[in-house]
Amino acid sequence: MAHAHTVKRYSGLMDWLTTVDHKKIGILYLAAGGFFFLIGGLEAILIRIQLMKPMNDFVSAQTFNELITMHGTTMIFLAAMPMIFGLMNAVIPLQIGARDVAFPFLNSLGFWTFFFGGLLVNVSWFLGGAPDAGWTAYPPLSSERYSGMGIDFYAIGLQIAGIGTLVGGINFLVTIINMRAPGMTFMRMPMFTWASFVTSMIILFAFPALAVGLIALTFDRLFGGNFFDVSGGGNVVLWQHIFWIFGHPEVYILILPAFGIISEIVSTFSKKRLFGYSSMVFATVLIGFLGFMVWVHHMFTVGLGPVGNALFSIATMLIAVPTGIKIFNWIFTMWGGRISFTTASLYGMAFIPTFVMGGVTGVMLAVPGADYQYHDTYFVVAHFHYVIVGGLILGIFGGIFYWWPKMFGRVLNETLGKASFWFFFIGFHLTFFVQHFLGLWGMPRRVYTYLENQGWDDLNWISTIGAFAMGVGTLLVLINIFITGLKPRNADSDPWDGRTLEWTIPSPPPEYNFKQLPLVRGLDALWKEKSAGNKEMTPAEPIGPIHMPSPSLLPFIMSVGLFIAGLGFMYKNYDFTNGFMSMLFGYNIVSIGGLVITFACMFLRSVYDDHGWHIEPEELQDKGVKA
Repeated sequence: MAHAHTVKRYSGLMDWLTTVDHKKIGILYLAAGGFFFLIGGLEAILIRIQLMKPMNDFVSAQTFNELITMHGTTMIFLAAMPMIFGLMNAVIPLQIGARDVAFPFLNSLGFWTFFFGGLLVNVSWFLGGAPDAGWTAYPPLSSERYSGMGIDFYAIGLQIAGIGTLVGGINFLVTIINMRAPGMTFMRMPMFTWASFVTSMIILFAFPALAVGLIALTFDRLFGGNFFDVSGGGNVVLWQHIFWIFGHPEVYILILPAFGIISEIVSTFSKKRLFGYSSMVFATVLIGFLGFMVWVHHMFTVGLGPVGNALFSIATMLIAVPTGIKIFNWIFTMWGGRISFTTASLYGMAFIPTFVMGGVTGVMLAVPGADYQYHDTYFVVAHFHYVIVGGLILGIFGGIFYWWPKMFGRVLNETLGKASFWFFFIGFHLTFFVQHFLGLWGMPRRVYTYLENQGWDDLNWISTIGAFAMGVGTLLVLINIFITGLKPRNADSDPWDGRTLEWTIPSPPPEYNFKQLPLVRGLDALWKEKSAGNKEMTPAEPIGPIHMPSPSLLPFIMSVGLFIAGLGFMYKNYDFTNGFMSMLFGYNIVSIGGLVITFACMFLRSVYDDHGWHIEPEELQDKGVKA
């Protein structure tokens, strides 16, 4: 075993390419997710400019189709999920008293496969045209007959990115089950950890369904398969079932971590223990379970019949019950509390009524008869964005302001933070509240222009102004991050008077997180020690050498190989008439080369015995664990 001063250490760019440290990987996820968030936001602005007035010709119909497809795909798969994974990576091991995740190498591989998969989807803009069949890619619109090569980028890029998400979900499941600090039972875990645990479980069961659908779509497009080709015996409704069996649990993959973030923020800034902790845990688990039983409410207009529609209508309404439990528990937590109106707290409190509005319209959409009226109108657009943007993005922004001091050792500027909140919050409601009425008044979604004098003109104009306000709010967050980054790292280990274990160690944390693993003696472990008058957490082990995993470049190279292979598959017209060897060594050498790179890295990883390295006690920081 190597000591800290003898192990190979990297710096600069190489350090970020080879890191397996969960905290740095969390930062990478946040940076990449933020980058894709800006791309998706720009696409949204272009959409709103096009719809700002009737008969606008700002973009063509084809470009508009590409914009709405890439906006949805980017925001769901490449922005929201990685930002969630960024916060999970940065916080979960600290909250459970662990020194890293269970599989650091796989953690790095998960990030790089996501990143290169997302890159593959987005380079389609420059290599023949972006996906244009909607973010749900319904056949036959996504077949070769009606869509160009952009859908190939969509199908293969999301398969590569999905590997990263699935690997990450499994990693967090194993981490939370096996690496909790001594004394941290499941019913002593923080709510963000619980929400991430259930989210990871959903990922484990939902993402294979998406992989099956994308593989079948790829076979249809590249190899002449007939999974969704009606003329060849396929079924287009089969894609809808496969997609939404993944797609609706995906909503809870996105929103449950936001629930966890809000639980942490509301409790901390109300100076109270979370009201009804046990009911919150069971509500979270129930949401995860029921999330797999409601997918057909996306398909009420397909014609599945009254029995199927009724069953899934009931299940959809039922899922409002555990969600309502959470809403009331957050309100009761704040009731009588000493609320601090920080930026994080504002995001947390704004989340609650905004998400309730999204939930109420969700119950409306759960009625099959009414859904015939709402379906494919801007009412659905408004509902979806109230849940995802008004829920998830408000939660993520709140989490960023809350945990930024722990991640970077600097507290974000509160004045700029509150300005960004009000711009984003007011802009959001301006954008999407009026879209409910646009939908009820008959404006269909996915149309690139509309005739004047239908009652839609003014509301579309208001919606576009709101979108620009949201953009200003997002830019203010970036300015805040830049300005704060110029200041020295002087954040206290516990700037918010927190309740959980991440606030017991220095900000930012050392590479090994905990000099000694803490002994957890109850829910809100740090708050319990504070209440007992203790200045430090009770250690669960003596000071000794700490084993750390070695950095590795292999995950990066493996992901580059998959990226190259994906490009090769898309630029290959398969001709089986000339024999297998002709196919293998003729046109598709690029794909073979990319896969060789990936499998060579897998082989190297299997034969290379990575023992990691030790940090000896004398090399640990002397900073104590303050309570």
